[in-house]
Amino acid sequence: MGFFSRLFGRKKAKNEEKVKCSCHSEEVTAPEKATYVADLPAVGYVPNLQTPPGGKIKIALYWVAGCGGCDVSILDSDEKVLNIGTMADIVMWPIAADGKEHDIAAMEDGSITVSLINGAIRNSENEAMAKLLRQKSKLVISYGTCACFGGTPALANLVNNTHEVLDYVYTKTPSSASFQNEYHRDKAVLPQTSYKTPDGELTLPMIYDTVKSLDQVIDVDYYVPGCPPTQETISKLLNALIAFVYEGVALPPKGSYIGVEDKSLCEECPRHKENRRIEKIREPYEVNIDPDLCLMDQGILCLGAATVSGCGAKCTRVGQPCRGCYGPTRQVQEQGASIFTAVASLFPVTEEDPTCGEDKIIKTMSSIKDPLGYFYAFSMAKALIKGKVTEGGR
Repeated sequence: MGFFSRLFGRKKAKNEEKVKCSCHSEEVTAPEKATYVADLPAVGYVPNLQTPPGGKIKIALYWVAGCGGCDVSILDSDEKVLNIGTMADIVMWPIAADGKEHDIAAMEDGSITVSLINGAIRNSENEAMAKLLRQKSKLVISYGTCACFGGTPALANLVNNTHEVLDYVYTKTPSSASFQNEYHRDKAVLPQTSYKTPDGELTLPMIYDTVKSLDQVIDVDYYVPGCPPTQETISKLLNALIAFVYEGVALPPKGSYIGVEDKSLCEECPRHKENRRIEKIREPYEVNIDPDLCLMDQGILCLGAATVSGCGAKCTRVGQPCRGCYGPTRQVQEQGASIFTAVASLFPVTEEDPTCGEDKIIKTMSSIKDPLGYFYAFSMAKALIKGKVTEGGR
């Protein structure tokens, strides 16, 4: 029997066939007509769950270049976190468990059943830990928007110059400028990757010029988007893992996005749309928001048209526009360009006046206070735009 057959204590049924799973070398059995539990209604919590028949699996959770919200989203999963503790030994989770890098390095390759990695790849330590966990894990899940698409950290790609970023952070911001002026007036002090002290050498990771998504550095098996993923999304992930571990139910095909649907957020949003023409983009605080009308119809920039559904449209339901954190739909590869097209479709072009001069277009787009920050807030690492271009083309 293969590893998972032994783990689950299962016997092959006559109606089962062998399928290859690219994340491990042995064959895994799956029903001939698989039902992917991740597609079932979100529950996530199984009362009185017992230890798996073959013993607990091993899970690692790791935080690279992110804000920590993804880790908190798992801690905030209420009673569902109890199932994780029953099902698995957590061998690494810096925010909650005391697992060290050398402990992981000493483990056999593939001995971790699943690793959830959140955050983008910003520096050398991020990359090294991602590669180590990939080596030691049968499955790797890209958890959260930063891991899936680069997220907010990847907006630094618009600068694409580490020295410029460090110089701004450590010499230009008011608090840093004050510190440098008071203590290092002759020469500003910036972080170094290595510094020798009388007690030994201190080191810091090397910051990269380009921020990458997780799958641009290692092979990823599944994606769980969201900033952070909602509780419904986490429940669908736990549904799939629990059914896989305890019953051997087939996992979704490799590369699947867990907790999303094959439609845009606009189709999930309950607001009705009238496709009104817009001449100015407004912030939510500038509008007495109609609780039933599409936010774009009210002149509020909303990325729902280019964003995949699955979050439950929680933001738009309470009068806040979608910022695109669940990423693009399957039909969209360039999320920023797609939402720009959606905005352009609402320019003031009517049957009575079928023209829209360049001056009107410039005026409308100029009312967006931070176009790149809006259109690429979460997807810059996967965008066609790879960095800024200065005069002379460099």
